[in-house]
Amino acid sequence: MSGQPAGQPPQVDPAEIDVIAPNFKHRLSGVTSTIIQLVPVQRRLGRRIAVLGPGLPDSLPHLRFRDLMRLRQPPPGRPARVWHARRNIEMLPGIVLRDLLRMPLRLVFTSASQRRHTGWTKWLINQMDAVISTSEKTARYLKRDSAVIMHGIDIERFAPASDKASARRALNLPEQAKIVGCFGRVRAQKGTDLFVEAMLSLLPHRPEWVAVIAGRATSKHKAFERDLKNRAAQAGLGERILFVGEQTNIHEWYRVLDLFVAPQRWEGFGLTPLEAMASEVAVVATEVGAFNEIIVTGPDETGLLVAADHSVGLTLGCAELMDDDPRRIMAGKRGRTRVSERFTIEGEAQAIGKVYDKLMAGG
Repeated sequence: MSGQPAGQPPQVDPAEIDVIAPNFKHRLSGVTSTIIQLVPVQRRLGRRIAVLGPGLPDSLPHLRFRDLMRLRQPPPGRPARVWHARRNIEMLPGIVLRDLLRMPLRLVFTSASQRRHTGWTKWLINQMDAVISTSEKTARYLKRDSAVIMHGIDIERFAPASDKASARRALNLPEQAKIVGCFGRVRAQKGTDLFVEAMLSLLPHRPEWVAVIAGRATSKHKAFERDLKNRAAQAGLGERILFVGEQTNIHEWYRVLDLFVAPQRWEGFGLTPLEAMASEVAVVATEVGAFNEIIVTGPDETGLLVAADHSVGLTLGCAELMDDDPRRIMAGKRGRTRVSERFTIEGEAQAIGKVYDKLMAGG
């Protein structure tokens, strides 16, 4: 916006906003990432939405906390605005604004949790005007109706490489090798150790394969990462099990892969299999999060599902696809088609928009 001080996020006129996306957690998380990815698409599709709170990039349109007091009047042509919360700490302020301060708001909550909710969380959810679940499994943990809207991704960004050898060369990876990857935070919850255990078993008998682990280990998990690196080195595989750290161009790393592994012990939803599938890469994943709703097994497979926290099962699943090139390549092609048809971020934004519009139409 004109007149905006350098280095400051673009401010918006509250009167022109229909939807508020609060983010009240400073640290980057999956929820924060969802907001960062989704809001620009919602705006591109014509939704008048702005974010509120810390931890979000300056490129997004921001409301200030003092702007909230200017929301006592509904936006032009609408009975109310939508407050779209994704955490307890965002549901509660929405309830206060709507019920105590009598602001014209409709409250929406997106749930990704796959566990029984506490009494407090149940109460908050029951105050919402509408609830969105990110998977059928998540919906089953709720004690009220919800719209199931699964996450989508940008299939232009996550797309197969036109020349895989060139893509590998750009990342200083061996051009002729076959590459298996595991991307995400390096920690026990994400199953990074299970992936390393599988590779310690598989790579000595498959000299053409190289494993890549991309992701950050926070200070709490540095010792965990060091132990995994030491195990790889002691096995003589330090140059074939590569820890490349956090990558801002992660879509380019997906493009060099022949196989992706998602070994999580627990997950709320889990976008990494979608990102791999969109990149035309077959997937081996554990049966957590929404993975069994994303990945197709059987005749039209896009990958394999294995039991969570089961090192032998993960190893066998990886071996099955590592050793069958035609099957693995075809699974990758089917994965790209599946994501393009069912898991685009534009599709997610449009489905969420229908929830908003239904609330607005209800007056």
